[in-house]
Amino acid sequence: MKRLLWLGVGLAVGAIVVRKVTRKANEFTPTGIATSLSQSAGGLVESLRSFVDDVRAGMTEREQEIHEAFAAGELYDDQFAELRDGTHGRHASEEQR
Repeated sequence: MKRLLWLGVGLAVGAIVVRKVTRKANEFTPTGIATSLSQSAGGLVESLRSFVDDVRAGMTEREQEIHEAFAAGELYDDQFAELRDGTHGRHASEEQR
């Protein structure tokens, strides 16, 4: 009876090992590599879409702020003006040279 138990345990462990080795070996076949690349590319595309959606939402929000300030007749504080002018990061003494 004891031998039958150990035989069953050995068969179960052997079957599990064979399944795992077969799956791992299939990952290195051309089909397995293509599937892996396809999944990676799909994840990259989804991340890129999410990024573009976030940028568009930010642009829409910023545009709405500008329209509201313009409609109220206020001078809108353009926090990026110095970046466009190229003066960001320079000291006044460097600009006078």
